Amino acid sequence: MTDRIFGLIILVVALAFVASATQIEIGFLPDPLGSKAFPMLVGGIAIVAALVVVLRPDPEPGWPALLTFGKLGFAAFVLVIFAYSLRPFGFLIPTALASGVLSYQIQQRPLPAALTGVGMSVGLFVIFRFALGLGLDAFPRSWFG
Repeated sequence: MTDRIFGLIILVVALAFVASATQIEIGFLPDPLGSKAFPMLVGGIAIVAALVVVLRPDPEPGWPALLTFGKLGFAAFVLVIFAYSLRPFGFLIPTALASGVLSYQIQQRPLPAALTGVGMSVGLFVIFRFALGLGLDAFPRSWFG
């Protein structure tokens, strides 16, 4: 029963996502597929996944321990703080900290977690800035006047 409830909730959210994607306005330099294509694809996949969960639920779902929910909540908190810290602190510092903290949460080894944070930060910055052409600031603007 809980799988079906979860599936219905995801179905409603996915339908709302698709409906909101139809409201996206075409930008100055339109994408060949259109700016609505990717959100509509994600919403469509979510709708199919939700329908599978509703129509073929697990007969005896196993719920994780309460500690797992606490860890998921902490991870969500870290990601919210990450999102709010991007503008004032640039991309590299918040990404390194968030990636490092989340990596440490997965496996409690400080040095590999720190190296993962720095590697993810630099790697993602190179991809987003140079391969995808996003206008990211590496560090806070105040550092450079």
